[in-house]
Amino acid sequence: MKHDIRKVKPLQMTDARWTSGFWADRFGLAHHEMIDSMEEALQVKENGAYMPNFEVAAGLKSDRHYGEDWSDGDCYKFLEACAHVYALTKDPKLDEKMDKYIGFIAKAQDEDGYISTNVQLSHKQRWGQRIFHEDYNFGHLLTAACVHHTATGKDNFLNVAIKAADYLNHTFNPCPKHLIHYGWNPSNIMGLVDLYRITGNEQHLKLADIFMTMRGAGYGGEDQNQDRTPLREESEATGHAVTAVYLYAGAADVYAHTQEEAIMNALEKIWDNMYLKKMYITGGIGSIYNGLSPNGDKIWEAFGTDYHLPNRSAYTETCANIGNAMWSMRMFDLTQNPKYMDVFERVVYNNLLGSMSIDGHHFCYTNPLETRGGKLFNHSSLQTQHFRTQRWFTHTCYCCPPQVLRTVAKLNQWAYGQSSEGLYVHLYSGNELKTVLESGETLELDVQTAFPAEETVSLTVKSSLSQETSIFLRIPAWAEKASVKVNGKALEGVAAGSYFEIRQAWKSGDVIELVLPMQIRMIAANPMVEEARGQVAFTYGPFVYCLESIDLPEGTGIDQIRIPHQIQLSAQYDGELLGGVARLQGTAVKLPAADHSDALYKPFSPVQTEDIQISLVPYYAWNNRGQSDMSVWLPLI
Repeated sequence: MKHDIRKVKPLQMTDARWTSGFWADRFGLAHHEMIDSMEEALQVKENGAYMPNFEVAAGLKSDRHYGEDWSDGDCYKFLEACAHVYALTKDPKLDEKMDKYIGFIAKAQDEDGYISTNVQLSHKQRWGQRIFHEDYNFGHLLTAACVHHTATGKDNFLNVAIKAADYLNHTFNPCPKHLIHYGWNPSNIMGLVDLYRITGNEQHLKLADIFMTMRGAGYGGEDQNQDRTPLREESEATGHAVTAVYLYAGAADVYAHTQEEAIMNALEKIWDNMYLKKMYITGGIGSIYNGLSPNGDKIWEAFGTDYHLPNRSAYTETCANIGNAMWSMRMFDLTQNPKYMDVFERVVYNNLLGSMSIDGHHFCYTNPLETRGGKLFNHSSLQTQHFRTQRWFTHTCYCCPPQVLRTVAKLNQWAYGQSSEGLYVHLYSGNELKTVLESGETLELDVQTAFPAEETVSLTVKSSLSQETSIFLRIPAWAEKASVKVNGKALEGVAAGSYFEIRQAWKSGDVIELVLPMQIRMIAANPMVEEARGQVAFTYGPFVYCLESIDLPEGTGIDQIRIPHQIQLSAQYDGELLGGVARLQGTAVKLPAADHSDALYKPFSPVQTEDIQISLVPYYAWNNRGQSDMSVWLPLI
């Protein structure tokens, strides 16, 4: 197997286990509520993803195909989530559930390895149009099968994946000219590298490189599908935001083994373009529903031009936002640059959680930063599709819910990483860790914390190590004046936006105490962002906040609220509100209501203002108390 040059690598699936606190609660929700609820949704014919398609393709039922072309991929994501939860819980019902569906999938697979029920159950031709999403379906099959094999030790799903990968290799290696422009949502690149890491078969890695290289290979490519410019020559985040970050994450996986510098040079430029000019404060990406790229190509669900970040019509599809975290995590693993993990954190605490209801049963496709009157904007045909201000149980496009579920289910694996020097700590919540380091020694930690409800994290070493080992504590960019003690002794040099290294020969009973001050910060956007000019947003620790009209006096609208430059907000934790959140409270200014129902523009004259108490809630918790107007950005006065 080719050398893996990742500087930081994820731990094994079960090395870290949530035990208490913020992320333990979310994992418990995934296990006890979300899986059953989602399985029910996947049995609804009107839903965009429909699990019984596999039974029909297997000849066990007589029916037609239901759902979208990408239905299979979303069902695989659901099974991947089940495998992650099973790995930690050993819930026999999950094992039985997965085996049942895997049996249907295996029977549905054609003899030559092809499987995509939208094509098998229709008159569509294999690889006839790239919007058939066959690459997406194959890719999520490969990843889910690898996760299932790792979680259970079984080969029933892995054998399906290997057979599918062999079919892909036969079809695309070498890629025939009539398929050089093929491919839509390239989860197949990540999936093939996942399979390579399980099997060691280098043809899977070679094929992943081929699929990556096909993008931008000519023949009339367009920005929408990252197909105008070869990835190795690209410098901007462009086109459909989901297919973009799936491509970039897959390319990062390929680079981890091929070490081709042209790939990494491009990825760093693309990521910086996204981060500095095209990403929302919440970590959301993909600002426009429909429009033109700078090159004049028609694009949708896509990155817009630099600094074009509208709030009410923000598309910011859930899958794209999570894909941003997936890609950013990979970039950190390759570079050890903390900026990538700051973005990862921003996504998981804001957009990941904000895309689902507090009870875990309802979801968002788009994640706007502003709503008024129950509408995002007044185009009814769009509002009846993805632009909804109420979360849903089923939807015509159901790709986002299983994306959320599988991410919540595996965050324990993303909470840590390890390098040749030692352990990296990325996320803080109550957990137990037992991992074998690259040195061969076993490190055990017991982490006790109520973070983010409280600022202190206590990490107790439960095993003694014979040689010096580093523990790298992530100090988020927002955590100014963070402090670290070891066995009661304060350490110097702790800086926000870094990983603080503590290197010593650890003994059982050693205690690290980390304090992450949860300061309220008032944030202004780059003045090139027209939609946020003259406005501010508020953050508290990792959370972005918003104002909901339900927290204003009756008859007062959000558009009447102005924020004084010198406003002083205080954080008050409310354990009864929205599952337990900290409110940000303070005194703002209220303008009289203005009636613009009869005119678009009216003369402005001085008005009498009054003080008003406002209360902000975390963005992730918006829209859980009935219909309500909402804004992240609020105008200054």
